[in-house]
Amino acid sequence: MTLGRADRQVDLFDDAAGFCEQSLPENSIYRFLARERDRLFPDELFADLFCDRGRACVPPSVVATVMVLQRLDGLSDREAVDRYAFDVRWRYAAGVGGYGSGWARFAHTVLVDMRARLRDSTRPDRIFEVGLEAAAAAGLVGRRRVLDSTPLYDAVATMDTVTLIRSAVRGLLAVADPELAAALRAGLSSGDDYAGNGKPQIDWDDRAAREELIDSRARDGFAVLALLDGRRLADPVQQAAALLATVLGQDLEEGPDNVFRIARRVAKDRVISTVDPDTRHGHKTSARGFDGYKAHTAVDPDSEIITATTVTPGNAGDASVAEDLIADLLGDQPGQAEPKPAEPKPAGPEVAGPEVGESKPAGTGVAESSAGEDAEQAAVYGDNAYGTGSFHDRLGQAGIEDRCKTQAPTAAGGLFSKDRFGIDLDAGAVTCPGGITAPIRPARAGGGTAYFASACPQCPLRTQCTTAAGGRTVSVGPHEQTLTDARARQADPAWVADYRGTRPKVERKLGHLMRRRHGGRRARVRGTARVAADFRLLAAAVNLARMAVLDLRGSAAGWAVAV
Repeated sequence: MTLGRADRQVDLFDDAAGFCEQSLPENSIYRFLARERDRLFPDELFADLFCDRGRACVPPSVVATVMVLQRLDGLSDREAVDRYAFDVRWRYAAGVGGYGSGWARFAHTVLVDMRARLRDSTRPDRIFEVGLEAAAAAGLVGRRRVLDSTPLYDAVATMDTVTLIRSAVRGLLAVADPELAAALRAGLSSGDDYAGNGKPQIDWDDRAAREELIDSRARDGFAVLALLDGRRLADPVQQAAALLATVLGQDLEEGPDNVFRIARRVAKDRVISTVDPDTRHGHKTSARGFDGYKAHTAVDPDSEIITATTVTPGNAGDASVAEDLIADLLGDQPGQAEPKPAEPKPAGPEVAGPEVGESKPAGTGVAESSAGEDAEQAAVYGDNAYGTGSFHDRLGQAGIEDRCKTQAPTAAGGLFSKDRFGIDLDAGAVTCPGGITAPIRPARAGGGTAYFASACPQCPLRTQCTTAAGGRTVSVGPHEQTLTDARARQADPAWVADYRGTRPKVERKLGHLMRRRHGGRRARVRGTARVAADFRLLAAAVNLARMAVLDLRGSAAGWAVAV
């Protein structure tokens, strides 16, 4: 399939174009795309996705425009191509004019094909990137970032143990070749054909019946894995077998009577669905759980432009991907667009910048190109989830102003918390509220533990300090001093005022991203990679809508906010 090119000679006096020019607001996303589409999404931007033989594809600039509007309105592929065919605003934005010119209609598979081509390319996020580059060139992306995450509910049903095992066995049988599948079925002893999704019919009030069901399906699972042991397997079979092994290992334990039962403990990284093995149980707060993914976002608080996104399984900690969200500030992304100068104004004078897609010298990332006397001080804002010692240290090493909150130490039952103890890292000792000093016994990973066992029985403060029979212990982490310093900083009223005035902006942006109009909080696809790509496309669409509101305009001199 060769590269299709959009018609650059669409009649300016077309009735559809004229109607939209007169009827749509100036800051409409449709008018913005109609005006800047060729600059943002030139057909040449997607040339590497196509070969030089075959029929011409639908112009990529048209498809990219439809993908942006589709994600903005939370539409399916079929709904999107129908909207494109019958909504004059979409045709105007895509630059195809009325029904006498351009691509009047195309199949929904065009969108499927474009996503697949982007996913397999060396630059899969280019639609998001070109928008961010335009915003940065216009001075809308500074060196401050606000970080947060939000749940994305999975698009599958959470499975119990029996359903997980049956689904995993069924999946393995489905990908095996007929000869191997027949051999595997011969090893099944439960009598289950594993054909349907429903659970076998038993008396669920009968404990013995439930245990027999779990044990028999577990033995089926272990039996087919034993038959595969030592065989050379195709990749799909290998992956299905690995999933079955994971399911059996995470949920089951064998008792002294050689009967398999549901394990009393919960696996740390428990698979909850064989349909989407990447999804996980997650907790946004201690009181609110969910099943699915976490969408992590970095936002420029001044312009409200989204600068980075990533998606993880629901059980991942926010701080685990924090460095990925601020890679531009850390200097880990050479070739980023130029950042804005210090303290820009949304409606300031025209600022020249590079064209989107224009090559830039290597090593001109945000962190590097902002180095100067007038460069804005880099700063990162985050809630307690980002207040880990390692992330605080990373920000300090990079010279980034740390505006991440750190959780104060707590203790159950109103007992003395850790901050009631005097920790002297230089002396390697901890002093308890009763005045007893104990040495810190070093740990291999750094830090260590102080033990007060010998002093606790006679201490008059024991009931306020510990209920442990062995006495109180105090763990000292490898980043203890860093956390202590962070807690001291956040007690400063100026720090608090800055944090409270900036941090809520990311909450508003996440609420915007999760609007029902955009598809809500439910993931539209399955698998971490696909969910991440879909969420990043949403971020691109929301960024472009924001740029339309700010009246961003491109010219031969570059990108600028209109005066």
